[in-house]
Amino acid sequence: MKRQKVRKGILICSLLLFPITIWYFSPYLIIQAALEHIMNGSFVVFMTMLVGSIFLSRVFCAYLCPAGGLQECAFMVNDKPIKRDWKYNIKYVIWFLWMVGVIVSYIFGKGNYKVNFFYMTDHGISISEIYGYIIYYGILILFLIPAFVAGKRSACHFFCWMAPFMVIGSKIGRILHIPQLHIKAESSKCISCNICTKNCPMSIDVMQLVKTGKIIDAECIQCGVCVDVCPQNILHFKMKF
Repeated sequence: MKRQKVRKGILICSLLLFPITIWYFSPYLIIQAALEHIMNGSFVVFMTMLVGSIFLSRVFCAYLCPAGGLQECAFMVNDKPIKRDWKYNIKYVIWFLWMVGVIVSYIFGKGNYKVNFFYMTDHGISISEIYGYIIYYGILILFLIPAFVAGKRSACHFFCWMAPFMVIGSKIGRILHIPQLHIKAESSKCISCNICTKNCPMSIDVMQLVKTGKIIDAECIQCGVCVDVCPQNILHFKMKF
């Protein structure tokens, strides 16, 4: 369980740093920058997520995402698993419409194309003025309310605008047969205790996937909780196709 203590510690640090880093995850600021033909910090971060997920899948969600850390803190209020249904597709609709907006903004924007990672930040710090905290707390509420009402990491499932980048990157990696981090299962040794499923922070039916021999799912964030709680020690991280 040492891995989970380290993971949660990093998530908490990421959450504490959120007032500094929030603009680098901003879906709005990337559009504002695009209208000036600027590739800003969030553009670089989102592209890094896409490329990184080809090899590491959704590791960012498990270890570095401040919104993920916030929602895992909400487990103390509601740790009910999320039922997989049509609401899982909302985030892809949001992402598609947002991407159309970004592309259109770059096409019809003005000025020379350039990169400015610290666009609209004060010495690299996102929230440097009081009004910025209105946006900051609005984002916190946006992620907290679903977690309080619906359960485990519900905002990740329903409307996270960053998740589709990593889902797409993961699929690209598998299509191209690129070595990719995933969890391998010794299915023959599974005793169907269901402990892995009960402890999964992403509400995945891990036990059913174990029977296939590997944990491959769009919602899997490679957190390793199932690996650490398995009483038979039949789950292991692998870095190969």
